[in-house]
Amino acid sequence: MENEIRNKAGQRRALLFGGSGQIGEPLLAQLLAAGWEVTAVSRQARSDTPGVRWVQADLYGFWSDGQAFDAVLSCGPLDNFARWYAGSNVRSPRVVAFSSTSAEVKQDSAEPAERDVARRLQEAEQLLFMTASERGVAATVLRPTLIYGAARDKTLTSIARIALRTRVLVLPTCAKGLRQPVHVEDLAKAVLQVLPAASSHAQAYALGGGEVLPYNLMVRRVLATLRPRPLLLRVPTPLFLWALRKAHGKGRLLGMNEAVLERMRDPLAFDITPARRDFGYAPRAFAVRSDMFLGARDDNGSGLAES
Repeated sequence: MENEIRNKAGQRRALLFGGSGQIGEPLLAQLLAAGWEVTAVSRQARSDTPGVRWVQADLYGFWSDGQAFDAVLSCGPLDNFARWYAGSNVRSPRVVAFSSTSAEVKQDSAEPAERDVARRLQEAEQLLFMTASERGVAATVLRPTLIYGAARDKTLTSIARIALRTRVLVLPTCAKGLRQPVHVEDLAKAVLQVLPAASSHAQAYALGGGEVLPYNLMVRRVLATLRPRPLLLRVPTPLFLWALRKAHGKGRLLGMNEAVLERMRDPLAFDITPARRDFGYAPRAFAVRSDMFLGARDDNGSGLAES
């Protein structure tokens, strides 16, 4: 298999899905730096670059170019990837795919849509492991928690942009649950670390960051990177809930539901010891800069500054 996979130059070859996403971009860069040749699949047409061949396709068909790869990597929606993988004839001894800790956290949510997310993730993980086992392929699933760093996440980036626009951010006093935010670069590095680790075969790992801190302190650190610095206003939880319901009645803040509010008080930190033990996972502490949430823009009237 080794001779089939390596190209004429002897490079390792990867098939990458989600290479233009917030985890995929740094992973692609790290693969190239490590000497891999990458075939990256994108829904949009992209120009090839040294070491990268872009293919315009999606996960709804069973695209395959008939080649073999050292590794198949997925940084996109796991349910789509697992379904694609089960129907494809791709040849590779190794598969690594991202899922989410939502598979565990949201399975008992009061919101039906959130329970559905957890169910689909769990079913996708099961399908991926079953397909890989049937083919004699070593599969690993990585479950990141609160992602940040690329200014493309839906939590901390949204908080930063709302706070910068309104100059004030309101949090309920219950927002003290533990969080473990993880940087996209550490997730990308984890893929390269896990690839050669035999102990990671047929395993799923929670990937949190290197620091656990209360929700309100996490938000306070984000706001401290912004210029002008927004005010953090903490209000009694019943008052916050009343205001939230009034906003919903006007069609506003629909992404903030009572299940999200409840999780603000829940401890959502995860045991990363298995990842440390099996493949040397070593994420950074939560030391942040404004560009991690707002993009790398000059402070020329944009209101952004380094912390």
